Amino acid sequence: MWDGGDAYERYVGRWSRPVAREFLRWLDVPPGRRWLDVGCGTGALTETVLAHAEPASVVGVDPSAAFLDLARQRVPGATFEVGTAIDLGDRTADVVVSGLVLTFVPDVARAVAEFAQVAPYVASYLWDYTSGMQMMRLFWDAAKDVDPAAASQDEGLRFGDVSDPGPLRTFWTGAGLRDVEVTGIVVPTVFRDFADFWEPFEGGTGAAPAYAATLPAEQLAAIRDLLRSRLPQDGPIELTARAWAVRGAR
Repeated sequence: MWDGGDAYERYVGRWSRPVAREFLRWLDVPPGRRWLDVGCGTGALTETVLAHAEPASVVGVDPSAAFLDLARQRVPGATFEVGTAIDLGDRTADVVVSGLVLTFVPDVARAVAEFAQVAPYVASYLWDYTSGMQMMRLFWDAAKDVDPAAASQDEGLRFGDVSDPGPLRTFWTGAGLRDVEVTGIVVPTVFRDFADFWEPFEGGTGAAPAYAATLPAEQLAAIRDLLRSRLPQDGPIELTARAWAVRGAR
């Protein structure tokens, strides 16, 4: 489900950028540092580091060759390499960051420990899948009303033990990091109309679109129609997205 870079951009990549800006403002890292962006995807956070953090260098690492190809096209000035969060090899940096990644890592504790080995300053952010990422919450609530089996795929239920403030703090302190802080970042997500809201869910890239791709056409249409009835009928759809951010130093 991570092979479509353009589809991911339309789905949540576009909303990651404003979160990334607020995330970097909160980190307030001095200029001239070497950054490593783990799980860089299509380069939203990497691009924001280049634009706003005055880095000495930025390396983005991701297991998806398709995402890296798109990142290289969109983000000149950074280096992009294939790699995973749980095995960063002999890389070193001053700052390790990851955006919207850890919920998809099979061993989060190991990944954060790996981050702490690579750099003295470690930070991340994840969507609040439980209640704060409204576009996803609306989708899963409608999906479960149409297909009760969707509960097993609901990111709020699957990822709450990673993406909520308490678990995030525990992962950071468990890796031996000190001065650990967690904060919420809320950004607007404004859709031009219902098509702008709905069509990314048909793109196949991401947890909700991947689930949608498995449904019979009539069931997917029922979810779409239910969502349409629950959202404004005319004009833009104004929602918000919350991410939980965490930072710490070794």
